[in-house]
Amino acid sequence: MPKTSARLLSLLSLLQARRDWPGALLAERLEISPRTVRRDVERLRELGYPVLAVKGPEGGYRLAAGSDLPPLLFDDEQAVALAVALRIATTAGAGIEEAAARALTTVRQVMPARLRHRIDTVRVTAVDRPGNRPRPVVDSRVLLALGAATHAREVLRFDFAPGAHEDGAPRGPRRVEPHHVVTWGGRWYLVAWDLDRADWRTFRADRITPRVPTGPRFTPRDLPGGDVATFVTDRFHGFGAAGGVGGVGGAGEWPCRGEVILDLPASVVSRHSHDGLVEELGPHRCRLVLGSWSWTGLAALVGRFDAGIEVVGPPELRDAFARLARRFADASGTRRDAG
Repeated sequence: MPKTSARLLSLLSLLQARRDWPGALLAERLEISPRTVRRDVERLRELGYPVLAVKGPEGGYRLAAGSDLPPLLFDDEQAVALAVALRIATTAGAGIEEAAARALTTVRQVMPARLRHRIDTVRVTAVDRPGNRPRPVVDSRVLLALGAATHAREVLRFDFAPGAHEDGAPRGPRRVEPHHVVTWGGRWYLVAWDLDRADWRTFRADRITPRVPTGPRFTPRDLPGGDVATFVTDRFHGFGAAGGVGGVGGAGEWPCRGEVILDLPASVVSRHSHDGLVEELGPHRCRLVLGSWSWTGLAALVGRFDAGIEVVGPPELRDAFARLARRFADASGTRRDAG
């Protein structure tokens, strides 16, 4: 039979894993008698854990939420998971980095040596893609306010300082129905239905200043695409790609999509065309399928590669290259000099 301390740890872990546990099932999982389960439950209660008895044919137990925080017990895997999560939180840009670092130090100090060695091998460094600006830090109080309004389904009012990717909207106040708080590309966003514009919007959390109090409760609307992952992927389709061109929400595809062959290795092109499909055709030649918001924009994206270009199609892309060629010739004075 396991030692009492080990049994209590296992029992507590099981009680945290699901809402209700029949006593007989707990005894079976812990390989002890129902009488020992009852004694161990009493020991947990003495330590401050609110373990409730559940009535029913089989009887059982439930770990309730207590008003005071009792001593926390974790098994080895839970302790390591907590430490790794805290280490990741120190790079999250959520305004909790210092608190997470202090919490990690506290947790590490009470760990046995074998676990300290395991978590000390985990080192997390946040690295952005070359050319990206430093990630903004969001005030943790803002995230809590956004999360609370989202959870309560209450209309949120806030002041907003727009940037290049927020529809050029004026500064606040804004009135929205908050639906999700998400991260994308190392930044925090609020996905919401804008009541004044009658449309879905995404707002950078670091540019939001919540107002109090919140508004009335609302009935959640259905997100375009069916779920938040699809919506966010569609809405930001193309952000972070070559040129930083904004995406088209809802369609899931760019309105203009073309194919070219470049006289460059596929390994080089793939590093600068995050939303494109790159196919190697040889050591110094590749096929690129890429999308953009316009044919001229697509031609400009491809044209930034310092290499020979062969347009496979469609004809609209070939015409866009011709228009850009005339514009560039005018800009350089070549056409005027020739005349």
